Amino acid sequence: MPVEPASPAPSLSVPAPRSTAAPAPSAPSSTAPAPPPGGRAAWLAWSIGVSVYVLAVIHRTSLGVAGLDAADRFGIGASALSTFSILQVLVYAGMQIPVGLLVDRIGPRRVLLLGVLLLSGGQLAFAFSSAFAPALASRAVLGCGDAMTFISVLRIAARWFPAARNPLVAQLTGLAGMGGNLVTTVVLAQALHSEGWTPTFTAIALLGVAVFALVALFLREAPAAVAAVGPVGPVVERPKVGRQIRACWREPGTRLGFWVHFTTQFPGNAFGLLWGMPYLVEGQRLTRTEAGGLLTLLVLSSMASGLLFGRLLSASVRARLPIVFTVLTVTGLGWALVLAWPGGHPPMWLLVGIILVMGTNGPASLVGLDYARARNPVERLGTASGIVNMGGFIGTMITLFGIGVLLDTLSPSGTYSAEAFRGAFCWLYLPLAVGTTMILRLRRRVEAADA
Repeated sequence: MPVEPASPAPSLSVPAPRSTAAPAPSAPSSTAPAPPPGGRAAWLAWSIGVSVYVLAVIHRTSLGVAGLDAADRFGIGASALSTFSILQVLVYAGMQIPVGLLVDRIGPRRVLLLGVLLLSGGQLAFAFSSAFAPALASRAVLGCGDAMTFISVLRIAARWFPAARNPLVAQLTGLAGMGGNLVTTVVLAQALHSEGWTPTFTAIALLGVAVFALVALFLREAPAAVAAVGPVGPVVERPKVGRQIRACWREPGTRLGFWVHFTTQFPGNAFGLLWGMPYLVEGQRLTRTEAGGLLTLLVLSSMASGLLFGRLLSASVRARLPIVFTVLTVTGLGWALVLAWPGGHPPMWLLVGIILVMGTNGPASLVGLDYARARNPVERLGTASGIVNMGGFIGTMITLFGIGVLLDTLSPSGTYSAEAFRGAFCWLYLPLAVGTTMILRLRRRVEAADA
C-alpha cells in the first residue's frame, strides 16, 4: 500500500489552570494546512491548467502528421527526420527535474505561463523555417515549453483535490492531452494539405495567446486555505537542490515509477510522434487518409484506456502493477505478431489491433506518477514527478533514434520498404526488455518497504 505523508501529531501539552496561566499558543497554521476541498472550484482550476497541456500536446504531436512534409521541405532522410523528435524529446526529458524544482519553488501558475510563451515562440519559428538547422532549434525551444506543462497541472490537481481522487485526475489529464492529439490527427493533418506549412503552424502558435490570457487572468493554483502554506509559501524551509533530487531518487517508489513510465510509454509515443505515418503510408501502402484514420484510432483508444485505468486505480492501488504487466505483455505479443507476418504486410484487422493496444501505453505510464505521488512528501512532489516523467521520454528518444538509424541502414536507396520497417521496428524489444527487468527488480524493494 502507498505510504501517505504523515499528518501533524496532535499536541500533547496539558493546559494550565485558568487562574494561573494562559492557554498554550497554537501551532502555526502553516504546519496544519486544510485538506484539498475538491468541488467545482477544483475542476475549474484543473480545466484552466489542463488547457495548457492540451495546447502542448498539439505542438508536440504536430510533427507526427507532418513528418513526410518535413522530409520534403528540408530535404532530409529518416535519421535526420528523427532528429527533430529526438531533440524535442531530449529537451523535454532533460527539463523534467529543473521544471519540477521550479514548480516546487515558484508555483505551477508561473511555470505554465512561461511554458506557453516557449511553446508559441518555438512553433512560430518552426512555421517560418526553411532550413534544417533553424527548424531543429525551434523544436528544441518547443520541447522546453512542453516540459513545463504536465507536472504543473499535476501539482495544481494535488493542491485542489483530495488524495484519493489524484489517480483519476491524473488519468483525466492524460485523457485531455489525447484530445490535443486528436486535434493534430484530424484538423492539423487536413490543414497542412489545404493551407500549407507556414499558415498551419502559425495558426497553432497563435493559439497560445488565448491560453496565456486564460491562465494569467483566471487560474488559481491553490484554494485560499492552502495558498498560504505549502512548498511555495515563505514559511517552508527549502532544501538544497541536490539534496532534494537525491532524496527523491533514494525513494524506491520514485525509481519504480521512473521505470514503469519508461517501459509502458515509449512504443505508442514513438509511433504517434513520428514513425506511425511513415510506417503506415510507405511501409503498409495505405493512403494518408487511411493512415490518419488509424492514428485517430490510436488517440481514441488512449482516451478510453485512460478512463478505464483511472477508475481501476481509484478503486484500489493493487491494480497498479497488474495494469502495467498486462499492457507490457499485450504490447510485446502484438508487435511480435505484426512483425512476424509473412511479407511484412499484416492485414488491416491486425493493424487496427496493434493500434488499439498502443493506445493503452500512455495511460499505463501514469501509474509511474502514482507511485511517486504516494511515496514522496508534498514539498518535493514536483521534483519526484519530474524524475518519473523523464522515463517514458528517454525511452521514446532511444526508440526514435534506433528506428531511424536502422531504417537508413536497411534502405540505402532512401526508399523504406515493408521489410526495412519490419527490421527497424524490432528495436522496440531492446528498451522493452531493459525496462521490464528493472520493474521486476524494483517491485521487490517497494514491496519490502511496505512490509
